[in-house]
Amino acid sequence: MKYARRSATAACVCALLVLSTSCGGGSTRSSGRVPASNAQAIAVNGGPQGNYANGLFTTVTVCVPGSSNCQSVSGVLVDTGSFGLRLLSSAVSTISPSLPQQKDVTGNSIFECAQFVDSVVWGPVKTADVSISGEKASSLPIQLINANTTPVPSGCKAMGPAEEDLSSLGANGILGIGFFNQDCGTACSVSGSSNPGFYYSCSGASCQITAENPSLQVQNPVGFFAEDNNGVVLQLPSTASAAKLTGTLTFGIGTQDNNALTGQQIFRPDNFGNLKTSFMGQTYAGFIDSGSNGYFFLDSATTGLANCSSSEKGFYCPSSPASLSATNTSGTSSNTVEFTIDNASDLFATNSAVAFPTLGGPDPESFDWGLPFFFGRTIYVAIEGRQTSAGSGPFWAY
Repeated sequence: MKYARRSATAACVCALLVLSTSCGGGSTRSSGRVPASNAQAIAVNGGPQGNYANGLFTTVTVCVPGSSNCQSVSGVLVDTGSFGLRLLSSAVSTISPSLPQQKDVTGNSIFECAQFVDSVVWGPVKTADVSISGEKASSLPIQLINANTTPVPSGCKAMGPAEEDLSSLGANGILGIGFFNQDCGTACSVSGSSNPGFYYSCSGASCQITAENPSLQVQNPVGFFAEDNNGVVLQLPSTASAAKLTGTLTFGIGTQDNNALTGQQIFRPDNFGNLKTSFMGQTYAGFIDSGSNGYFFLDSATTGLANCSSSEKGFYCPSSPASLSATNTSGTSSNTVEFTIDNASDLFATNSAVAFPTLGGPDPESFDWGLPFFFGRTIYVAIEGRQTSAGSGPFWAY
């Protein structure tokens, strides 16, 4: 049985609610560089445990800041629906004790309760140099997922089940490269009840929600690159169900010959981080998210698609393949997407396959264009406040 769940993906709640303060414009044309040093291999495969359905993975290298003490980590989920690098502490065990711990003004350690659609991840905020392909983000705030030394606070547990290890996360980490600079922005910089509770100040096992300046929050590593820092381009081929699928993650938009915009439609998010998706005569909030392992949309009552039971719970299991269409709109851009949903139980019974273009499940009141949407497309994700040939981000383009 393949790893069957909605992967830890969608944009953190508070980041969707507030367009966080821009870090300013990035470079729009590189110079004096080796061509294509901004391209990184990505693959849809079974992940570190070999049982992940529709997981898009890559490798990152993490170093103690300013040193050659480094560790490469494979099996990191590529996620355009979240922001920041999060790694299992066990995946960087060689260097994790040497990574500087972020502390507040009182000397307490800063931990994070990163909130996803279906779960939370808990662990300390540390600083590292992060390299991907020929790009480097120096002194980047990252999260190490580790509940062994400091238990998950009750307030964090209340947000959802904690994914604390390889077995529960299904990946060695999450590379959040969506269109925001930080994972929470100004929403987490205030004190009081309006703070959504991402960041904690911890003294031993005692942790309290704290205000965290956006510049200290876990950051989108792309925005920290010296060049090619205004967004990303993901390209995957079309496929039927397959045992493996390889593609390319390219950094920058319009900064080198391999990342130019060439007539793609631009879809700008609203203040909640969404575009409009029309389906069966109704309009819903939609978003494009490589970290979700299927098309997740609406519910069985609305779609007429039967829900799966038992181990495939959370996916659709229609009695026969359902051919559907929905239309994405934003401003003057409009695109109708034709897609098919198959029986997830039958798909997972194909033991050699891990890439499924017809996998889907329910997500009440919204439309999550997950990884199957990326198959056969070139998807651009522009970072907020960064200039491109199509104007400043944030936006998606395809």
